[in-house]
Amino acid sequence: MTLEQARLILAELLPRLAGLVEARADLAELRADLDRAGTSRLGGLAEAKAWEARLYADVEYIAGRGAQVKGWAPLLLDFPGEIAGEPVLWCWLEGDPDIEWYHRLDCGFAGRRRVPAAR
Repeated sequence: MTLEQARLILAELLPRLAGLVEARADLAELRADLDRAGTSRLGGLAEAKAWEARLYADVEYIAGRGAQVKGWAPLLLDFPGEIAGEPVLWCWLEGDPDIEWYHRLDCGFAGRRRVPAAR
């Protein structure tokens, strides 16, 4: 997909991603409370299972839109694309306002580079 297509998909996903990040934090807090004290203001095991199911559904939805979930905390998404005929992954990291990075398929996050200005 083009960078522009990836950016449009990301824009569609952002509200859902914000909800996912909030649910991830709630689940982490709930699990920590349950492990430590066996109880939580956020609920119990049933609520934890419900949040896990919701997060799984969010990840499935994201994948269905063409993004690959590469990291969970922080949230890291890759979108397949190409630059000058070479396959790349457009890379978005939680907190980024837009897709501003890419990397080669074989380099991963460590190989991230800024998207060229002409794009």
